[in-house]
Amino acid sequence: MRMFAATAGLFTLGAVNAAQAPQSSLELTSPDLPAGKPIPAMFMADTFGCHGPNVSPALKWNHAPPGTRSFAITMFDPYTPPVSGWWHWVVYDIPATISELPRGAGSAGNRGLPAGARQARPDGDAPEPHYYGPCPDEGDPPHPYTITVYALSVEHLDVAPTSTPANVDYVISSKVLAKSTLVRPFSRPGKSP
Repeated sequence: MRMFAATAGLFTLGAVNAAQAPQSSLELTSPDLPAGKPIPAMFMADTFGCHGPNVSPALKWNHAPPGTRSFAITMFDPYTPPVSGWWHWVVYDIPATISELPRGAGSAGNRGLPAGARQARPDGDAPEPHYYGPCPDEGDPPHPYTITVYALSVEHLDVAPTSTPANVDYVISSKVLAKSTLVRPFSRPGKSP
């Protein structure tokens, strides 16, 4: 009984602390990914049987909290095997003065990114960091592609250029001031019999 009371007290304390945490109105939008619509084919990968242009969508964000020193963006498919999901795009060290990325910013070589921003290699066998568009198996139910912008408390993440997306995401999670997420579905019809 004493252990239950102590545990309940910890949960109550956690709830109070969460309620006192500053609320942020950070907002992520995309002119390329309207709400309620699937991801258009132009953002699909060009690999594993997919034949899209593999162009990253335009993203915009606003209302970053005070103290924001940089931004990071991730695109993740939690549905895809292995159980840990599939990282499609990770961009970090985006300067705090930037509030949008144009369509195609995720090209290889960081050519479309603002100065100083870096990308991690996506999951798979990509030879260099870049955006890796959706490419679910044919006939799968729609995958929920999750794009998140993070306002971070540091100007640069302390990660090696060879870090995996999951490792970069882990470091991001310890520096977050606020975040905002878009979830958009994408699927490929099954093969005809």
